[in-house]
Amino acid sequence: MKKIINSSNAPAPIGPYSQAVQFGNMLFVSGQVCFEPQTGALVNADIVSETHQVMKNLGAILKEAGYDYSNILKTSIFVKDLNNFATINQTYATYFTENPPARETIEVSRLPRDVNVEISCIAAK
Repeated sequence: MKKIINSSNAPAPIGPYSQAVQFGNMLFVSGQVCFEPQTGALVNADIVSETHQVMKNLGAILKEAGYDYSNILKTSIFVKDLNNFATINQTYATYFTENPPARETIEVSRLPRDVNVEISCIAAK
């Protein structure tokens, strides 16, 4: 059965999509960017703070559904500039100290609100 997941501790969707959809033990989390959930402001002073905010937003949605980072099977990382990859990777790695998920990293020409990084994930229990 399909269940829609929404967390007030993550940014509200800016289009016709859900923050996440749970189906059985699987959780499909929509791409998150660096919006601060309470104010809607972008947290993008630098790529490290931007990546941390993206991961915090993913974490809030995971938590709302009863999951955590250890439940993530796969992530998709979209970046505006692959020259930021090493820094994004270092920040991202702090959320996965053991058994990191599968992932891909794709350079794209543009992301919502001209942010530098967007990350989505699939998790399971």
